[in-house]
Amino acid sequence: MATGGQIDTDILSDEIFDVLCSMCRNEGRNTEGEKYCVDCHDYFCVSCVKVHSKVPLCAGHKVLDKSQVKSGTSKGLPRAPAERCDRHSHKHIDMYCQNHDNVGCSTCMAVDHRSCKDTFYIPEFIQNNTYQVESREIQTKLKEIAKTLEKQADRFKQDKQRLLKRKAEILADIRKFRQEINDQLDKLEKSSIDEIESKVKCLEDKLEDGIKQLQATKSRIRSANDKLASTNTNHSEVFVYVKMGEDAANVANKHMEHAKIKSTVGDIEFQPDRTILTQLEQKKTLGTLSEKPTKTADNLIQIKGIKSYNVKVKSDKDDCDIISACCMEDGTIILADYSNNKLKRLHSNNYTVTEYCDLPAYPGQVCMINNTQVAVTILTKKEVHFISLERKMKTTNKINTHFACYGLAYSNNNLYISDVSTSVYMFTLSGRKLNQFSKDQSGHRLFTIISSLAVSKDATRIYVADRDNGLIVLDKNGQVITSFNDKQLILAKCCYLTEAGSVLVSGYSSNNVQFTCDGELIGEVIKADSGKKRIKSVCCNQQMTKMCISRYSDNNIEVYDI
Repeated sequence: MATGGQIDTDILSDEIFDVLCSMCRNEGRNTEGEKYCVDCHDYFCVSCVKVHSKVPLCAGHKVLDKSQVKSGTSKGLPRAPAERCDRHSHKHIDMYCQNHDNVGCSTCMAVDHRSCKDTFYIPEFIQNNTYQVESREIQTKLKEIAKTLEKQADRFKQDKQRLLKRKAEILADIRKFRQEINDQLDKLEKSSIDEIESKVKCLEDKLEDGIKQLQATKSRIRSANDKLASTNTNHSEVFVYVKMGEDAANVANKHMEHAKIKSTVGDIEFQPDRTILTQLEQKKTLGTLSEKPTKTADNLIQIKGIKSYNVKVKSDKDDCDIISACCMEDGTIILADYSNNKLKRLHSNNYTVTEYCDLPAYPGQVCMINNTQVAVTILTKKEVHFISLERKMKTTNKINTHFACYGLAYSNNNLYISDVSTSVYMFTLSGRKLNQFSKDQSGHRLFTIISSLAVSKDATRIYVADRDNGLIVLDKNGQVITSFNDKQLILAKCCYLTEAGSVLVSGYSSNNVQFTCDGELIGEVIKADSGKKRIKSVCCNQQMTKMCISRYSDNNIEVYDI
């Protein structure tokens, strides 16, 4: 067919034409292509492929020998995807990890999936497998998600409008309260002014009386003096006027002596009540501002669908007993399997167990520390173990609690750990005990049997699921704020704090899931079902689109669309 690398154009078929060197063909030469560029989707001869490789933009392209291209097809390998990788923009998304059902570029595979056995070059995988891309199904799913996102966006807009409206109302309340303070200050000012006016009037009247007395005495002195000056011939009159003058002088002297001994009025002073100013200076604001979820029926989680997934692995000796669960930011779920002493990681889409790690004893509650780390209580060991989720799940650190720890939550760089019945403790991540909560304001015991814990992000609320006392809500100092416990919640088993700040709490005997806000019941999410096994754990993803429930001694978990 070929002589000296050239092909007789008279005998070219469509199949042969497709494997000609594209560069030679453009120059009018028909040279057989010995190499195939996956990124360019073209064949090159030995000489031209060297030129192709020297072009900077083509330096990273994947070049295959013609023998690597599946025979029996005129097109060779299917076209490689043209989509660029978000993380490595110079690379195309052309690799597929079957273990995690993820696609990425070759660098992604080398970094994130180096331990995975089943990684494939996408064109080869599609060519060698009877794999059909169900694009219509995915498009339908994406459209549904887009509608859900649109509804959520509308809800956010409504929430924003409600927030701005509430802001205006609060600002009006602040101004009203400020006016009340001003009115009260005006009253205090008026009372102070009235008091000084009354006092000054009293003293002023006293001075006026003194002035009048002095003027009367002065008049008597002047009159006596004038009479003595006008009479000098009648000795009897002179005698009378002298005596009258002496009396006037004596009265005047007594007035003056009395004035010397005691001042007519004292000086007045005003001492302001500095405690008023001190109290105002100690205040940072006119009141306290808090954020609380709205307590309406619209907030109640609605169930849209349910599927079951098997989480048992080959090495499990007993049926699974998922005692607790937590959801990571990427949607993966971490399960604590009590009966098999394991932590298991579930895929965020198909909920298969992608990895697990063995624990030294029975696990209790598991909680997220950050994107790549969780912590779990080890009951009989009196320890909390920190498990890394990077590459392979493994224990990286542990702290000793010196008590049989059960409940566990993380917030604001601290761990909240409970023993089985008496106390909730606050620890640093390094294992130093900071606080202990065990009694209420009256000194009575708070707990009987503690099942699980949850703590708000700002650590101002501590939620405790207690078997006999229901859901107990504590403040950051361990003082009881409120509690929820009635016939709808029998033997509280687990509590889970949602991203919206509300709490899901399950009853082991009532076999249901309640939705509460600060201890006040909003409604029942999962109704009691005597035909099903007891609920042991509940958690939700951060987007609040999925809810996961485990049941007593059950190899399956239930994933609800919400």
